[in-house]
Amino acid sequence: MRFVIQRVKEASVRIDGDIVGEIGKGFLVLIGVSDKDTEETADKMIRKMTGLRIFEDEEGKTNLSLESVGGELLLVSQFTLYANCKKGNRPSFIEAGAPDKANALYEYIIRKCRETVPSVQTGRFGAEMEVSLINDGPFTILLDSDTL
Repeated sequence: MRFVIQRVKEASVRIDGDIVGEIGKGFLVLIGVSDKDTEETADKMIRKMTGLRIFEDEEGKTNLSLESVGGELLLVSQFTLYANCKKGNRPSFIEAGAPDKANALYEYIIRKCRETVPSVQTGRFGAEMEVSLINDGPFTILLDSDTL
C-alpha cells in the first residue's frame, strides 16, 4: 500500500465539474493499493499517517500532528501509484490491486479514518477526477507499507 501525503492549506476533488470533496488545512492523501494489501496493512498505514507530526508549532518546528491542528483529510484513490516503468516508456499497472479488492480497502480506509478524524472527505473510486490543492510547504511524504 502506498500513501502520498501532501500537507495542504486547502484541497478539493471535482468530478464532471462538481466538487465532491473539499478540505481546508490538513492532508490530501493519494492512496494506492496492491493485491497483497490487507486491512491490517491499512491499519498500520492509517496509524502512521494520522500520527505524523508535520505541522509547525509556535516555534516553527514540525512538531504537531493532524489532530493537534484540527486538520482535515481528503482521501483519493490512485492506482497509478503502482506504475512500473522499468521496461520501455509505457507504464505497467499489473502491480496495482484488482479494482474490487482495491475499492474495498479504500472504503475501509475511509471508515477507519472517520473513527478518529472529525472531517474526512473523499474522491470517488474509479472516477475521472480533477484534484486541486494548495500545498503547504510544499510538504509531501511517501508512505510505502513495504518500508514501514
